[in-house]
Amino acid sequence: MTFDWPLALGLILTAVAAASAAVVLAGLLQTRAGRRSEGVFSDPQGGTVFLFDGETLLDATPGARAILALSPARGGPWLRLLAYLVPRFPDLEARLSRLAGDGRFTLASSGEGEPLLLMAEMRGGITRLTIDDPSSAERPRMDHLSQRALAEELDQLRATVAQAPLMMWRESAGGAVIWANAAYLHEAAKRLPPDRDLSWPLPRLFDRAASAQGAPRQRQRIEVKGVDRWFDLESFADPAGRLLFALPADAAVQAEATLRDFMQTLAKTFAHLPIGLAIFDQHRKLALFNPALLDLTGLPPDMLALQPSLFSFLEALRDRQMIPEPKDYPSWRRQILELEKAAASGLYAETWSLPSGQTYRVIGRPHPNGALALMFEDISTEMTRTRRYRADLELGQAVVDAMEDAIAVFSPAGDLVMTNAAYGALWGHDPVETVGGGAAVQLCEQWRARSSPSPIWVEAERFLAALGPRDPWSGEIRLEDGRLVSCRFAPLTGGATLVLFRILEARAAEAEDPATLRTA
Repeated sequence: MTFDWPLALGLILTAVAAASAAVVLAGLLQTRAGRRSEGVFSDPQGGTVFLFDGETLLDATPGARAILALSPARGGPWLRLLAYLVPRFPDLEARLSRLAGDGRFTLASSGEGEPLLLMAEMRGGITRLTIDDPSSAERPRMDHLSQRALAEELDQLRATVAQAPLMMWRESAGGAVIWANAAYLHEAAKRLPPDRDLSWPLPRLFDRAASAQGAPRQRQRIEVKGVDRWFDLESFADPAGRLLFALPADAAVQAEATLRDFMQTLAKTFAHLPIGLAIFDQHRKLALFNPALLDLTGLPPDMLALQPSLFSFLEALRDRQMIPEPKDYPSWRRQILELEKAAASGLYAETWSLPSGQTYRVIGRPHPNGALALMFEDISTEMTRTRRYRADLELGQAVVDAMEDAIAVFSPAGDLVMTNAAYGALWGHDPVETVGGGAAVQLCEQWRARSSPSPIWVEAERFLAALGPRDPWSGEIRLEDGRLVSCRFAPLTGGATLVLFRILEARAAEAEDPATLRTA
């Protein structure tokens, strides 16, 4: 057997090469394993780093989270980060859209301020964004960027406070003004003499004694441009002293003064009203009353000054017999509830006849915000006058009813306004039903129908319808039953007309009856 040396040498070289490759592969695997234990995107030096899966934040360093907190935008971390970076890196969105193809890019910030570097890298679908400050090589990046973010926030807050249109200042525990915003400083500078500047501590604009009583709000007045201005001082205590705000209160003071003047005007007006007025608030407590209420009800002023409830007020009236007495107390309680409901809906209006003989008209009216007003008016004189007038009318009616002649009185418009019993017996009309129930033309037709034909009724219609001065006149008619009746038409004061019917000749049967003759 012949030994093939070339073939053996080839096998040995192949084995050596395989062993070398195995050693190299083992070293590479160990190196990669060590790197994997630290994390693919680990940053042993810290800094400002964001890891995103699409728009989902996977992780962020403390400095990166501080930037997200300072972003002016609202929404998710991706939107807040873009709102912070795009003003500094205008091409960022366009470069991010190509990051999957490019793999990585680096941008330098533009504009004023210290420069920044943005490094973006995509591995396995994960986006890594790193913000670096090249001017802070000697300081840790995380601390410096966080400090810059906080400094920007501080600048924004200072600008906001400086441009605030209201005065703000801070006082030490001893009361010295140790800080103030631009509005306060501007007002304080205007009060200094021309040859003086603002000095430390700052001058005080408001009285500390009034604002240091512990109340969170105090109202004070100071002179601004020669005009008195009112401010509400809002105070907030802290360990270093107090923070105060001066809120303009001119509109509130003017509104209060207007309301006070209006209430005084109302009070003066109510004081001269003869009608008693009681206004109850939404809780049914007496809020306002006038002197006439005391005179009409006899309630003591100190009792009304205690703002009694509506029920207590009405119960006090009942105790003084100023309310119509019900049959039983429970029904009176129900009556009060009905009174409140009716008055609250604007439907309550009653006439109270009191045991003393007085008569009150009581009206309930609702007011805004659930308030309720009760008005008491003494109408005893009016009721007495009405009763007297009614009695006079009844007396006059009794007088005309006692007359043997039949009379009818017409208004200037030609309506029947008065008759007597003799008229009803003569013409067959009920005086109560006839008054106000017909015009002169209709009644002339009824008179014509119950009498023999006569031209007197045509003349009567003309006379009753005529306006202006008229002369009285008379005539005779004969009824269907044969009686002869004298008719007299005469004008009255105010354009009214009187018609008088007098029987001149009785019926023929009555004239032949001896008993009738004897009676006559």
